[in-house]
Amino acid sequence: MPEQHGDKSQEPTPHRRQKAREEGHVAKSQDLASAVLLLVGTAALWLLGGPLAGFLDDYSRQHLGGEAWVRVDPDLVVVQCRSALSALTRYVLPLMAVMMVAGIAAHLAQSGFLFLPGRLSPDITRIDPLRGFGRLASITNIARLGFGLFKVVVIAAVSFVSLYGHRETILALPGMAAETVAVYVARIMLSTMLQVALALVVLAILDYAFQRWKYEQDLRMTPQEVREELKNLEGDPHIAARRKVVQRQLVLNRISAEVPKADVVITNPTELAVAIRYDPEAMAAPVVVAKGAGLLAQRIRRLALQHGIPIVERKPLAQALYREVEVNHPIPHERYAAVAEVLAYVYHLKGKGIPAPEDRAA
Repeated sequence: MPEQHGDKSQEPTPHRRQKAREEGHVAKSQDLASAVLLLVGTAALWLLGGPLAGFLDDYSRQHLGGEAWVRVDPDLVVVQCRSALSALTRYVLPLMAVMMVAGIAAHLAQSGFLFLPGRLSPDITRIDPLRGFGRLASITNIARLGFGLFKVVVIAAVSFVSLYGHRETILALPGMAAETVAVYVARIMLSTMLQVALALVVLAILDYAFQRWKYEQDLRMTPQEVREELKNLEGDPHIAARRKVVQRQLVLNRISAEVPKADVVITNPTELAVAIRYDPEAMAAPVVVAKGAGLLAQRIRRLALQHGIPIVERKPLAQALYREVEVNHPIPHERYAAVAEVLAYVYHLKGKGIPAPEDRAA
């Protein structure tokens, strides 16, 4: 089947994911963070709100009970305000700290830490009326509006069910004392808020799942986009292939030029080939003039046979030289004895003598 240019059939690459994240495009649900804040705040008020309720009760009794008094004294007003703020701070700060931690955790759990200073720069296009109307009339915003109306219906339904469950208590409130009414009203309100928060968390989780699915769909790529990204990251594949051909040709040319000058080729026996040259007058130690594996090893062996270069099979030595010594570098000192043995054997076949590396060093 022919490729369709607009068919997003490819999974997003890591580079595309990273680029989207750097631009601030992540799977995120604002409703989830709000629902978690409401749930945690209600739960914290339920569990930690006792001391706050006690303070408000005592404060109300102190200022609204007993004999009435009015004094227009600035110093007294300042003292009263400081006392109230100090007490409220002691009871309210723990609740605010719990909610702040919950809000930060809700955002980090969805998208992780994002540092986007570019988002602080002004965007003139955001004040374009035509584009603004287009954003308002987009499918995404229409779907969000529908989801918002659905949430209103869910909140109303949960609230009705919760209040209906307390109908007997609510109908009996007019005959109760003021303190008892306050306690029952607070309990009913917190219970209803907790149930609404739980319902909103469930809806927010569904919304986050949808946002995650939509995010993955938006990141998917067409085959053409994948090719363009590979071209931008690694260069034009045709140029890269041409570069490999040129590099391979340079290696073959160097092998063709250096192998005929070698004294011996050490093999493994067919997988590896290392060509060694030793000139006692110009070199302090034998030098690896060419090496290769696979096809290059076959090329070195073929050139050695064509030019009468002895081929000696020494598996451990060939592996060590291929792994440890680069081309045009002398062999390491710990390989002197093994290489000298091979060179001595080759020179013996040719009827020549070879000075030992120790003598040369001396």
